[in-house]
Amino acid sequence: MTIRLTWQRVMILALLASPAAHGLQDPTRPPGSVAQSVSAAPVRDLHIGSILLGSQRRVAVIGGVALQEGDSHDGVRVRRIYKDRVEVTDRGQPRVLYPEPLPQVRRTP
Repeated sequence: MTIRLTWQRVMILALLASPAAHGLQDPTRPPGSVAQSVSAAPVRDLHIGSILLGSQRRVAVIGGVALQEGDSHDGVRVRRIYKDRVEVTDRGQPRVLYPEPLPQVRRTP
């Protein structure tokens, strides 16, 4: 009887350790769902059109949309607007956006 129990234990352990046992679906996962791998999203190219600072409000035009501090659009939330930069959260990641430098103007003689 002890030999039979030992062989049963060996067989159970062998089945549990097999690669097929590792490929089983989690019983708590809803049927039909597929495990998603986590990958870093590429950094989006966000452009500041202009920054407007007034005594009552601060506005930054990002991607053609005027946003105030605290506003959100397309996964971008404006945290703080300064005269030379805008702090945003882009899909949960903090970023600092800078306006494009103005072209240099030369005087002709």
